[in-house]
Amino acid sequence: MSSEVAAQQQARAALERALEAAPLEPGLHRALALSKQASGDALGALAHLIAAQTLDEYASGERTGPPINLGEVATGYFMKDEHEEAARWYRLVLLLDPDFAPAHLNLAAIHALAGRGAQAQACRDRAYQIQRVFVEQAGAPAHRVLVLCVGRTWGNVPVEILLPGDSCARIKYVIDYAADLEDAQLPPYDLVFNAIGEPDVAAPLAARLARFVRACHRPILNPPAAVARTQRHHLPELLGGIADVVVAPCIRLEQEPATALAQALDQSGILLPVLLRPLASHGGEGLVRCDTLEQLAQRLQAAPAAQYLTSFVDYRSPDGHFRKYRIVFVDGAPWPYHLAISREWMVHYFSAEMEANAWKLDEERRFLEAPAQALGERAWAAISAIGRRLDLDYGGIDFSLLPDGRVLVFEANATMLVHRQRVDGPLAHKNVHVQRIVDAFGRHLLALRGVTAQV
Repeated sequence: MSSEVAAQQQARAALERALEAAPLEPGLHRALALSKQASGDALGALAHLIAAQTLDEYASGERTGPPINLGEVATGYFMKDEHEEAARWYRLVLLLDPDFAPAHLNLAAIHALAGRGAQAQACRDRAYQIQRVFVEQAGAPAHRVLVLCVGRTWGNVPVEILLPGDSCARIKYVIDYAADLEDAQLPPYDLVFNAIGEPDVAAPLAARLARFVRACHRPILNPPAAVARTQRHHLPELLGGIADVVVAPCIRLEQEPATALAQALDQSGILLPVLLRPLASHGGEGLVRCDTLEQLAQRLQAAPAAQYLTSFVDYRSPDGHFRKYRIVFVDGAPWPYHLAISREWMVHYFSAEMEANAWKLDEERRFLEAPAQALGERAWAAISAIGRRLDLDYGGIDFSLLPDGRVLVFEANATMLVHRQRVDGPLAHKNVHVQRIVDAFGRHLLALRGVTAQV
């Protein structure tokens, strides 16, 4: 490194330290813009020039309201995964406008990704105290959809895919922070989509959601009462009586004393080994297998809150692999989404080495293209019956096929994530099936409004 380059770096570091102490000083931003330009960082130089101009406008009184352009700078860094740099720009935004809720929300996302849960929740609380309604609209959408959500998490419901911005204005309403009187002050909307798909999250809000439903005079997709029935310990009863369907016994356990565990298992018909998982968890988060009563007692003692306890069913296929299928229901009709094949009982698509095994992808393609043929008519009839029994506008099922042809249900609810793959990637074959789900949901929206789809 030459002495000249070293000197430039030292000067830039000094400017950055000065800016940390005086972030509202436009002259420092201009000086840092020149330094970054000289080092080849054109984006960084532009960001500081925008900051300098914005600060001048605020100082002269030319600008009032939120500094949206600086928010866009911060979001640009966030989208590049430069999270700490993004956080610095969001903090500058909030120095100029402490009530700019989107900056608080994006800071919350940055804290959450870094594992700073308390800071993330503090930022969310601040954001939703300021603002409960967020409108996302582009052009002249065909539908204005009120999306019911909550401030923490509402499950893996793919709102952005199901309600694409070119056809839907999304009016996100954070209802757990809103007073009842705010329900009558919402922007105009045609439909309601209840995106609080996780029933354990929705349960404490049951009375609030019921009041909203009673006062609402628009079609409601995934009504809260239908979502509430899908709690894991209710599934055996909900799907009971459907031919060729197996749902392992499941109970909700509080922090039971060890002496009560054996009795609880005996009364519920749950046999060892068992699966223990936290409430409102998905994707195997916090899921453990306990083979003995002692292991179970130890896990429960360490658990911070209530847990679901489920019988473990060995669903290994004759070839020694475990298979987990996902089918999505739109207005009760089944649409295949994916198949993951693994040597491990806890199956995740990303850890199943699907992309590295052509035979696995070939089997998934066959399932996606002809699910009834891949599963067999008995299983397909059972899947279709499950969709009708769930009675959700959008939902789905994770399941496996037992050696005798019956369907083993892992979960069936509204929190079924779907997403598109890279068009040039090894999983691009899945995108056509994702689009079929999106198209089916779009037709369902039109039907609810009594609109005939244009072919």
